Amino acid sequence: MSLDKALEAIRNGKMILLFDSEDREGETDFVIPAINTTPKDVALMRRDGGGLICVAIYGKAADKLGLPFMSDVLRSVSQNGHSSLMDLVEKQGDISYDSRSSFSLWINHRENFTGITDNDRAFTIRKVGETVTRVLNGEIINFGDEFRSPGHVALLRAAAGLLSERRGQTELSIELAIKAGVSPSMVVCEMLDDRTGKALLKEDAIKYSILHNIPFVEGKDL
Repeated sequence: MSLDKALEAIRNGKMILLFDSEDREGETDFVIPAINTTPKDVALMRRDGGGLICVAIYGKAADKLGLPFMSDVLRSVSQNGHSSLMDLVEKQGDISYDSRSSFSLWINHRENFTGITDNDRAFTIRKVGETVTRVLNGEIINFGDEFRSPGHVALLRAAAGLLSERRGQTELSIELAIKAGVSPSMVVCEMLDDRTGKALLKEDAIKYSILHNIPFVEGKDL
């Protein structure tokens, strides 16, 4: 349970567990580089995590790929003939632990079938990781050439200022990627407790990490 072990695992394309903080969501997420995600990783997250399997993307890459915040999409559409959608947009105070959601688009890769299987989701996720690497290396990419929306993989946009602006799992995971020197696109999935119906307690997540030899790190360590 150390930052160094977590960074080493990420450099090797392995899974870690990341707890945000007691005074935020109080959740532990599975975290793994998108570019290294396999169908077995997706299966593990949906079985032992149970939360949403999302891909967090560095804000600079999201800008280059033209990936908006979903709340901004709804605002734009509501101003063009669908005014009722404005009622769905986040209002101040809607989220008790934060000022805004990091959700962007939901996508599938165009080569997928339904997009929801472990194989399909892993393929989409890896292709997102590859795309982020390419666009940050200066390649001009039309995101729609490879991906379509709606789909089964949720994209998250990290805040431009990362931890100086927001300290959610999205920003924490991207900060870990940057510190580890890997492509800044990371899969995150919350660990839920099917006994209580709530997020898995940090203590239980630590027990899981020890049992399965998966590094555990807290947001405060960053």
